[in-house]
This record gives sequence, structure tokens and C-alpha cells, in this order.
Amino acid sequence: MSNMSPALTPQEASGSGSQSPFMQFASRNARLLAPLLTLIVLVIFFSITTDVFLTVRNLRNVITQVAPIAVAATGVTFVLLCAEIDLSIASIATFAGMLAAWFWVGDPISLGSWGILVGILVAALLGLINGFFISYVGIPSFMMTLAMLTIGSGLATYINQGKPIFEVPTITRTIARANNLFLGLPVMGYIAIAVLIVGHIILAYTRFGRQVYMTGGNREAAQMSGVDTRRVIMLVMMISGLTAGMAGILFIGRLSQANPAGGQNMLIDTIAAVVLGGTSLFGGEGGMLNTVLGLLIFAVLSNGLNLLPNLNIYFKEALTGIILLCALLLNVLALRLETFQRRTE
Repeated sequence: MSNMSPALTPQEASGSGSQSPFMQFASRNARLLAPLLTLIVLVIFFSITTDVFLTVRNLRNVITQVAPIAVAATGVTFVLLCAEIDLSIASIATFAGMLAAWFWVGDPISLGSWGILVGILVAALLGLINGFFISYVGIPSFMMTLAMLTIGSGLATYINQGKPIFEVPTITRTIARANNLFLGLPVMGYIAIAVLIVGHIILAYTRFGRQVYMTGGNREAAQMSGVDTRRVIMLVMMISGLTAGMAGILFIGRLSQANPAGGQNMLIDTIAAVVLGGTSLFGGEGGMLNTVLGLLIFAVLSNGLNLLPNLNIYFKEALTGIILLCALLLNVLALRLETFQRRTE
């Protein structure tokens, strides 16, 4: 009679066979669950510490404030999924807004509300230029978009000699009003939701979306599979420029002016929101659902800190950074857990 014990299965050897179904689900979906947990904790905290956080009026204000960031974040998600970066979105957005207002004022050329379309198309063109030089010339995206940041900022300043334009297209002001509601929600919110949904459909259900993930996950393997990665990168940079232009139009409506110095925090806010949701800076991992979670975290945190009664306004920026760092650390731990679970299956 043999005394040999039966061989262990891979699952038993790794210990995954002893995990409960809940733990297996949690570890497989840690990239989504970590930011969701962060969001829940923040909502509970601000609901307890402030009296107005969950009021309808405040939630409408939050939606109006985060809508331009959400639109820009849609394009940035495409860029990060390709393992690239776009530092020019804020200046492109500002230039698009300045163009729309300049054509609205009509000095010397009046296009009326058509100036909005011109601003968005010019923004998409600047994104396409970014993509061309990154893909076909070989300039790293960090350096190319840094140069475009300077170009866009310079153009936004030049167009009205550094002065704000205090007349913006009427439709932008109408859309941006927090009390301009449809079915109880601000119209700006519907615009942001529509852009996010379109982005999700492209990434999740189209051939181009699959190519974006392949390009960011393993560029050489994607090229060997027949994916034109240079074309993919050029197009995602154009999408980023397009959504930045749309965000710039929403910004001038919310502020009721086009300011060449406006939107300075947009770059940090947008990239932080996307990364907070769990989309990897190294490409190929994440998606629009992660971006939505990151946007909600960013919006809740920013609004909630403004409502805290005893918070020193000069300490707010530092505290925001500390909380964001903690959230990012949680995301890193979740990513490692998810990676470990995949290796043991």
C-alpha cells in the first residue's frame, strides 16, 4: 500500500481554494472596490460633520462644479490607458474658451454661437498635432504636451492681449447655471454623463477601444497583432484635445467670463480624478467606470472640505493632498491584491 498523499491542486497550493467566494470576488475586483470604499467613507464622514452636504442644493452645486472636469477626464482616460500623458489639456481648454468668447464678442470677426464649435474643433486639432508629433516624430508625450501647454497658454493670452473677455455665448451661461434643471438635475450634469457614456461605449464595445487597451498593455504585442499603435495614440490625443475643448466651453459658461489665466488647476484636478479611480498611469488597466468613481471622490472631497466649519482655509490644500495620497496608497494595495489573485488562479 502506498503512503503517498494526493498531489495538491494549484488552487490548494496557493491557498486560493480556501478563500470564500466574497474574498475571491473582492480580490479580483479590488481596482473598483478600493475607490468605491474611499467614496463611501468620505460621504459618511462629510454627512456627519456638516449639515448641508447631502442637501439637494449642495449636490446640484457639486454636479455643476465637477462637470467640466468630468468631460476633460473622459479624454484623459483614453490617454492614460495608452500609457501616455497629456499635460496640455488645461491650456487647450482655456484657449478654446477664449476663442469661443472672442468670436462671440465679434471683434473683429463675429460668429455668434458658432464660435463654440470653432473653439472645440481647434482644441481637437491641437490634440491631433500632439498625437502626430508623439506617434510619427517620436517626441515623448510628456515633452510634447508640455510644449503644447506653453503654446496653448500663449495663444490664450495673445488672443485678447492678456485681458479677460466678460461676454460669453449666452447658451454657455444658460447650460452652466446650477438652477437650470432637467428632471431635477443640472443640464451640465447630463452633458458630462453623456460624454462619459460615449467614452465607455467606445472603450468597452468597439474595436478601437480594444486597440487602446492593447496599445497600453503591451505595445509590441499589439503591433505584432496588427494594431497600428501610432494611429491609436494619435487618435487618443485628438480625443483628449476634443474633450478639453468641450470642458473649456463649460468653464466659461460657469464663470460667465473667459479668462486666459483661468483653468490653472484643471490639469491636476483631471489627472488626479482619473488616477484616483484606479486607472493605471502605466496603461492597459482601468476604464471609464474607474474614472466615474475617481470624479465622485474628487468632487465629494473638494466640496466637503469647503463645508467643514472649523477647517483653516490655508490648510485645506495640504489636507486635500494628504487625503488624496492615502486614497492612492489604497489603490496601490488594491492593485497588488488583484495582481496576486490573478497569478494564483
